[in-house]
This record gives sequence, structure tokens and C-alpha cells, in this order.
Amino acid sequence: MHRLPVLKRSPWLWWLALLLIWLLATAADRAWLLADQRLPAWDQADYLNSAVDHGRALGLLPGGAWPGWQGLLDLSPKIPPLSSLVSGTVMALAGEQPDAASWVLSLWHGVLLVVIGLWGRQLLSPGFGLLAAALVALAPALSDLRVDFTLDMPLTASCSLALWLLWRWQRPERGGRWGQALAAAGAIAAALLIKQSALLVLALPALWSFGQAQAQPRRRWQAWAALALVLALLLPWLHHNWITTISGTERAVISSGADEGDPGSLDPRSLIWYPRLWSGQLGAATLAAGLAGLGLLGWQHRGRWRQHWPAGWAWLLGVAISGWLCTSLSPNKDERYIAPVLPLLALLLARGWWALGQWIASRRRERWAGGALALGLLSAGAIEARASLSQLHHDPPSSVVAALRSLRERVGDTPTTLLISGSSADLNEHTLTLLGRQGGSQILVRRLGRNPGEQELALEQGQWWLIASGDQGTTRPSARALSRAVRRDGRYERVQTWPWSRRRQLELWRRKPAAAQPGSFSQRFITLARGLEQGPRGLKAVFAAIGPWHLLDPRFSYQREVAGWAETRLQQNPSDRDALWSLALLAVLQNRPAAADRWFAGLEQLEGPGRWPSAYRSVVLLADWNSCSAARVADASAGDAGVGPVLLALRDLSRSLCFDPRGALALRRSLPAAVHTVSHNLKQP
Repeated sequence: MHRLPVLKRSPWLWWLALLLIWLLATAADRAWLLADQRLPAWDQADYLNSAVDHGRALGLLPGGAWPGWQGLLDLSPKIPPLSSLVSGTVMALAGEQPDAASWVLSLWHGVLLVVIGLWGRQLLSPGFGLLAAALVALAPALSDLRVDFTLDMPLTASCSLALWLLWRWQRPERGGRWGQALAAAGAIAAALLIKQSALLVLALPALWSFGQAQAQPRRRWQAWAALALVLALLLPWLHHNWITTISGTERAVISSGADEGDPGSLDPRSLIWYPRLWSGQLGAATLAAGLAGLGLLGWQHRGRWRQHWPAGWAWLLGVAISGWLCTSLSPNKDERYIAPVLPLLALLLARGWWALGQWIASRRRERWAGGALALGLLSAGAIEARASLSQLHHDPPSSVVAALRSLRERVGDTPTTLLISGSSADLNEHTLTLLGRQGGSQILVRRLGRNPGEQELALEQGQWWLIASGDQGTTRPSARALSRAVRRDGRYERVQTWPWSRRRQLELWRRKPAAAQPGSFSQRFITLARGLEQGPRGLKAVFAAIGPWHLLDPRFSYQREVAGWAETRLQQNPSDRDALWSLALLAVLQNRPAAADRWFAGLEQLEGPGRWPSAYRSVVLLADWNSCSAARVADASAGDAGVGPVLLALRDLSRSLCFDPRGALALRRSLPAAVHTVSHNLKQP
């Protein structure tokens, strides 16, 4: 059984068998997607929208155009862009419908099967590689990810590729080549450019390999070159989006984990959180047979492990353990976050299956072992099929599809903002935006009513509303009150209704043609920008107003109006403070620190150094990773008593990041004073 000489003599048969595994899995996935009637929910629709954004930016999908390099980086403020770029490209060929877009998941699954198959082939034999690939294809958790449009299948495939290539480079025999080092570096960068959580699986193996390489002159230079390649590929996106990435990661990992009641990093329950799921994730038959075979192997090789388990197995066991431990330490313990470790476990369990087959073959015949293997795979397949069928959603498509189709017919390709106040699996801003943008349409959906105080602005500015009768999937009283206010407001009229679910209705409302049209935000923005002269309390007013307005105007059309007005004013008067403050604030909101520095520098010349323009300028220089220049800007005599402590803290922080020892020593004194000053400023009317 363990030799399968025909596979060695005819490698094309091995590739054909691996292709057959992928085709069977893909056929099952396509059948499942065809039978399932649900719409993409919050996360899935968000990732699909991101793929549409990137496909349009590349000019591959209708309704978009190349926005420039910075404009492309703007599209991925919290999640790296690689998966969306690949998905947008596949959408251009397969279509924008969710089921069609899911072809990209099949391609990533193909990459995963090739990696696991080749890894197993190099560890033991061609037949073992096919067995490991089959167990990966039959794992229920990985099967779910092939039809669930999230980043977890791309992440799993890319992490497996990176770990396999890293092993090929760092292994003592046949390793240490330049091509292997650069290929591993490229795969690590690709995984990190899919999702930051790749660090949980890759950080320790990469650091260990890097440290091992320092003792060997040739590999040392390869390791440093590989590190340089990873940084060169990561830094453009990270430099542009590091602030939103950190804040988004905090909400997605720390806050979300706390809200869901997951055990903390130091909670002992963390260590068993994922192992208790592995029976369902990998399949009970896969886990039971694999553990039994590993137990048998341990008994057979007791006292002689090193001779029978070469270094490649030690690497596999080590990266599986490190990936499990690091993922367990994450505060957010969604069950799909362990997905990158599952193929590694499948490889280890496949070794147990192989040992059982060898034991049966040694006592019976090869065909007995083959029959037992086939029976085991059929059992694993039956378990996976039952798990998949249990998750099918047979209800007809939600009426939100008809509602968005009706709106598209009414507005055509006109850029339109549809407002909602509810939040359920099919009635949410991400899902509705996805439906509203199909075929090049320009309908964006935003949700208001989450925060008290938004009602008056929403009613004054809204054009189109989609609301529901009864429970809309939210417990927020403000959201329920907003939907009732739309019905009572005389400026709106109901144009169509659809049955929704549980005897509820969806209602499409629009602003009456005779009603007064909403005013522009431009003048309000100019006033808010000038208020930045007041320091933190001016910033507080800006962000209190900007958040709701960006929901009402998700295309930020006011920014073009303000920029055009300000540039005209500066042509007439280069010292116009309203124009300079407006352009500076626009640059901050657009994440253009170099432009913001230029406008704040102009204000600094007018106001003199040591005032709030100097503080803002120091901040944007820090955001642009220019800490030495930020320290020089902040190192000025305060022209305003209220800004002095803030400038001192910014100076010391910037010096610290510029490796000036004076900064770290002084920061302990200046930072508390700055915090007190900012708090006092915010309390002022």
C-alpha cells in the first residue's frame, strides 16, 4: 500500500488523481450553492463588496475606473487587499452573483489541495500525499469555508503554502536555495496581505527559521533578503492604512471577543477551546482513525522515534502546535479562526491512517488495506455530506432582492443612497449594497438610527428608505423610532411593499417630489474646519458631525464641492484661513498626510509656530511615519498656553520614535500633562 509504484512511474496519474479530488469537491460545492437559497449575510456581503470595489478599480467590472495607486489603497482600510484583488478578477470572468463569485473559493481550495498533496508526497510517498489531500477535502469545517465567502479559505491556503515553502527552504537537506527563500517570503507576504491573522500561524515558524539561518553564512543573507521582500510587499498598504488597521483589529479581535463572552488569552479554557471542536471540524471518522493509527505507530516505534520520524515531521508537528497555541491566545475565538491549522492536523492524522493501512496490509493483503481505506474515506465523506446538508437553507430568496431590483429600475445608473434602520441577516447595509451594485449599478445602502440624535438629520437629508413592519432585526429603540418617523413624516411617500417574513412587510419609501430638497453639507463643513482652531473640542465637533453625514453621503460629494471652493478662494487670497483649514481637514479625512502637512504648514506660517496648526502638523507627520520631522515641528515655544503641554508630549513621543533618548525620558512627565490639557479643552463649551 505504501509504495504504490504506478504513481511513481507515472507522475501524471498522481496529478490526475489530485485533480479528481478537486473536481469531486467542487462539484459537491456547486450543487450545494445551487440548492442553498440564502443571501450573503453581513461579513460575506462585506467581502463581496470589497471584491466588487477592487474589480471596478482595476477596470475589470462595470461601473468603475482606475482611481490611482492611493485610491486603490483607500479601498482596503482595515483588511489587506490581496484576496479582494483576486476575487474581483475572478468575478470579471465568472460573474458578480454570489454563487458565481464563489468560484474563487474553489480556486483557493485547489491551491490548498496541491500544497497538502505535495507536502505529504515529500514527507512520505505519493499515495500518502493523495490521502492527506482527500482528508482535507472531506473535513467538514473546510468544506463549509469553500461555500462561505469569507477570507478563511484564502487564508488557509496561503498559510499552508507559506509553511510548506518555509520548510523546503530551512530543511538541512536540499534546502537553503535562493529561489526557495524568496518563494517562501513571497508566500508569507501573500498570506499577510490576505488577512493580518496570518501572523498567528506564521510568526513563530518564520522567526525560528530566521534565527536558525543566522548561524549559516549563505542562509543568513537569504533570510535577510527574504525579510526585505516581505517588508517591501507589505509596507505600501500598511503605511497607508496602519491607523484604521489597528483600530479595526481592536474592534474585531478584542472588543468582539469580549462582547461574545470568549475566554481571555490567559484563561485556561483557551487551551481546550479549539480541540473540543476538532471532532466536528475534521470529521469524527478522520479524527478517530487518525488518532488510533498514531497510537499504533507510537507503540511500534517506541524508543526509536528519531529513526522513523525524520525532521520534516518535527517541523509539521511544531508549526501545528505553534499555530494552535497562538490562535488560542487570541481574544476572539470564532470557530473558523482555527482553519489555517486544520490542514496541518489533517496531515498528521493522515499519518495515522497510513499506519493503520500498513498494519492491516502486513497481516492480511494489500487489497484488505485498500478496502479499509476506501471504507474509511466513505465514512468521512458521509459525515461531511450530512454536515453540509444540515446547513442548507431551502426557503425562497428574500424579498429584499425584489426590493433592490425595483429600486434599480426606478433610478437606473444614477448614484443613489438607500437608507435603512434595521439589521438582520438579509436586511443589512452590506447585503443590500451588494444587491444594489450588481451589473454596474450605483446604489449604496447605509444604516442609520444606531445612535440617538440621528433622526432629525436622517429625515431632513434622506431620499430613499427601505423599512420593515414589526421587528427589523434590531433591539435599538432609536432604530425603531426612526422607521416609525419615516412613516409619519409628510415629506415621504410609500411607493411599493413586499411580503418579507413572519407576516412582516418591506416598504420602499421616497422623498416626495414637492418636498423641500436636502441642503448641502459644504458650508457646515467649512465652519467645522475653522473650528479646529479651538483644539480638541473643535475636533470633537468635526467627528460628531462627519460620522452621520458620511452615512448620508457615502460618496463624499461635499468634499469635491469644498475643495473646488477652497482652491478658488486661495487663488484670490493665498492667506484665506477658511480655505486652508478646509483643505487641511479634507486631507486628513482622505488619508493624505503629505497634503495635510502642506496645508497645516501654510496655517502655521499665518498663525505662528507653537499653536494648534503646529500640533496638527506634528500629528499628520507621525501618521506618515516621519517622526523626526514631527519632533522638529513640535519643538517650538508655545504661542498659546492651551497647546503647550500637547506640543511637548508630541515632541517627546516623536523623539522616542526617532530613537532620540531624550524623548523616552521626558515622555513620562509630558504625556500626563497633555492628557489633562486635552480633557480640560474638551470640557469647555
